[in-house]
Order: sequence, then structure tokens, then C-alpha cells
Amino acid sequence: MNPSLIGVLGVAVLFALLILRVPVWISLVLVGFFGNVIALGWPGAFTLLGTAPFDVASSYSLSVVPLFILMGEVASESRMSGELFKAARVILSGFRGGLAVATLVASAAFGAVSGSSLANSATMTRMALPELRKAGYDDGLSTGCIAAGGSTDILIPPSIILVIYAAIAELSVPKLLAAGLIPGLVLTLLYIIVAMIVVWFRPDYAPGKERYTLRERIAALREPWQFIALFVVTIGGLYAGVFSPTEAASVGAFGAILLGMLGRRMSWSDLVRAIETSVVVSGVLFVIVMGANLFSFFIVQTHLPELLLSGAQALHMSGVMVMIVIILGYIFLGCFLEGIGMVLITVPVFQPIIVKFGYDPIWFSIVVVIMVEVGLIHPPVGMNLFVIQAQAPDVKITSIYRGIIPFLVAPFLLIFLMFLFPGIALWLPAVLYGP
Repeated sequence: MNPSLIGVLGVAVLFALLILRVPVWISLVLVGFFGNVIALGWPGAFTLLGTAPFDVASSYSLSVVPLFILMGEVASESRMSGELFKAARVILSGFRGGLAVATLVASAAFGAVSGSSLANSATMTRMALPELRKAGYDDGLSTGCIAAGGSTDILIPPSIILVIYAAIAELSVPKLLAAGLIPGLVLTLLYIIVAMIVVWFRPDYAPGKERYTLRERIAALREPWQFIALFVVTIGGLYAGVFSPTEAASVGAFGAILLGMLGRRMSWSDLVRAIETSVVVSGVLFVIVMGANLFSFFIVQTHLPELLLSGAQALHMSGVMVMIVIILGYIFLGCFLEGIGMVLITVPVFQPIIVKFGYDPIWFSIVVVIMVEVGLIHPPVGMNLFVIQAQAPDVKITSIYRGIIPFLVAPFLLIFLMFLFPGIALWLPAVLYGP
């Protein structure tokens, strides 16, 4: 049988398993293993099955993942988001919609220590939604801000998904983490603009104006100093070349524990719970990556990327047309796949194609992560939306859907801007680490 045809059938079987709700890691292992049986024979497939877990578990670049997860869990347990929200609320008061903007800013700031979009959305729902409701804000606008703000976590370092992407695509972890910072900040700004436009058209959605004195605003700047220090030491040290990614993650996790315990924001039971959650989440991610390792090797053996590239060239498709097709594909995949799964399944197929069309793989990685972000928030199956409803069951899911729709414009506008100005993603990595 033609190897490329085997690859196409393998991908079709994989999607069939995922549609049937077979767990991602099982789907990847099954397709990867039996695909390699066809491509390499039983001995070769069993050799890969034996080496893939060790390769992933012993990967130095992936050792960053559990440490950054621990840092985020400790930050969540120590209620660091509360200080960020209070500070943003006071500083950004005085205009209509200020509390919505404060929610977006606090979410983006919390993303700088969290790295998990779902954890951010859950934490900010508990923290910000009661205050937004108390101020008379519309539930749709409130939950839209929380879901959109939470999604920026996967762009702003330390981003777990960017670390995993780097491992799968064999890219530099520091470069990818640097590439995500400016797009994450730009996206936060675009979300703020969307929120203000919504409030301008519907002032009844944000009826209240909070007012604080200049003294209170200056005092509020002192609230999040520990968070700022943690971010500067961890990510600043990484960007400055003081730490390797693993060292930066270790310092960040230790610093978060130290600040939580010394500040009496976190008890020993909170710390144990954070460690337990980190172990479980890390274990799940590593098993998925092990499955992706098998699947990626299978895709390489079948030459599927070369087949797709030949098809695109035969249709005389330009690089822009190929990117549009890929983006539409991610919109479709976002309807039934979670973010890590989307990255692990598609990157081995798409990256060789976009490189042939002249796109920078670092730039493309940010586009992919933005599309993963869209998958987290677009109805009907955006995970952030369901996390918010789980935390606030009295909010109707239709209100959450209605609230997030305007914010979906922002990620696509960011991708458009990145086409016009690739330096949005590429400038900082080039400055810090060279071209």
C-alpha cells in the first residue's frame, strides 16, 4: 500500500476515534503504534513503543512543564489573583466599563505566573464574577471578559502549551516563550478595546462607575509587588540568559511557594493540594506527549506532509491560501479537540508544509497557539466557557455564549496584524537570542 495513503487513513482513523470520545492519548497511541506496524513491521513498532516513553520522560526540555504547572497551582492556591484583581480594580476605576477592563488586565497578569487557561478562568470566575455582578454588570459581558482574559494564558509566558509545542516541533523553548509575550499583550489590548466597544453600544451592560482617590490608586500599586517580583525574576531571568528554561521554572515554583507560605496566603494543606494537582496534570500531559511521539514518527514514515505539499502546489495555492486553509482547519478542530491535542496532532503534519512556503516556524507556532485559544472560547464547546459555568452554575450557558461572541473578533484581528507585521511575534526572540 502507498505510504501516503496509509498516512491519510491513519489520520482519518485518529479523527474517528476522537469523534467517538476516545481519550486523546489512547487515540494517538493506537494509531501511532498500528500505523508503525504497517510502516515498519512488528519489531520496529515494538521498539518505538518501548523507547517513546523513556524519550519523553527523560526529555530535559519537557522538565519545564511540571515545574511551571506547580508554579501556577501554587499561585492559584495562594490567591495571588485576588491581589492582582484588587489592584487592577482600583487603578482602572473612574470610567464606565473599568471593572471589565480590570478583569481582563488581572487575567493577563495572572497568566504570567499561571500558564493554564482553564485554571485562570476558574480562579477569575470565583474572584471577579461576584464583584462584577455586585456592580450591576451584565452576565454575558462579565463572563466574556473572564473567558477571553483567561485564554491569554497560553500566549503569555510561562505558557505550558508553548513548551510542549517547542518539544514536538524541535524549536527553542526560550525563543517560543519570548515570541508569545508581545502577541499576548496585544491580544489583551484588543480584548480591552472589544469590551469598551460593547459598553459604548450597551451602557446598560456596565452601569456603575467606581471612584477611588489618587492616594488609593498609588497605594494599590504596592499590592501586587510580590507577583511582579516573581515574574521579573523568573521570566526576566530567562530572557536575560541568567536561567535556562528549567532553572527559571524551578526558581518560579520555589518563589511562588516561598511567597505563599511567608505571606500566610497558603497553608500546608493548600501546598499539598497544589503538588497533587501538578502531579496529576503533568502525568496526563506526559502520557499524551508519549502518544504524540509515536504518531509523529508514523506521520514522518508515511510522507504525508510531502503529499499535502504536492497537492497544494498542484492546485497553485499561495502561502496565504495555505495558511487560510490551515486556520479554517483549526476552527473545525476546535469544535471537538482540546488545545494540547490540536497541537500534538497537527504540528507534525502542518509545520513541514508552512516551512516550504517560506513561513517562519516560530511565527507559525504563535498562529497555532492563537487558534488553540480560539478553540478554548468559541461556542459551542469552548472549554473556558464550561469551566466558567461550572464555577457559576446560576449563569445560563446561553448568556456565556452571547458574551463571548464579540471577543472572537480579537484573535483573528491579531493574526491579520501578524501577517502584516510578523515582527509582533519575531522581534523579541530576535533581539534576545538572535535571528
